Amino acid sequence: MTVRSMRAAVTGRRTTSSRGSSKSGAVKMAACTDTIDPAIAARHLTIAREIYAERRRRHKFLPADLFGEPTWDILIDLYIAYREDRRVPTTSSCIGAHVPPTTALRWLRILESRELVEREDDGGDGRRTFVRLSPQGLTAMDASLASIYTNFSRAIHTNDMPPEIE
Repeated sequence: MTVRSMRAAVTGRRTTSSRGSSKSGAVKMAACTDTIDPAIAARHLTIAREIYAERRRRHKFLPADLFGEPTWDILIDLYIAYREDRRVPTTSSCIGAHVPPTTALRWLRILESRELVEREDDGGDGRRTFVRLSPQGLTAMDASLASIYTNFSRAIHTNDMPPEIE
């Protein structure tokens, strides 16, 4: 039983999926309140990809065991998947977190309890579940990436300015 289906059983909610497979096998993505401008969404996707990649590159310079923020890795990975219109199996999300599976599953449960991610059962394979950002999670990630863009842009442009002459 998935965490989502256990929660639904406790609250009495149905566990129907907003994503599923059509007869042709095409995946229907979640109907999410995504009102962000496509150009801004593309910029956020680029930033998210670079953040994720940079988190892997830093291990070239410093020991990997010094770092640990699986929730951010999960959220970034799910954001990228959302913007690329991909479904993410729970096991893949655990791998993307770069921590032991039990740790990643614990953080997925926490993210789900805070309504930042949602799980759904795979209609075609009862052994598999998918995880995705919830509408609240998508909004939070867009806001976070917008903040990163704004603050880095400001810092870069400030540092590119010649020092004032007194």
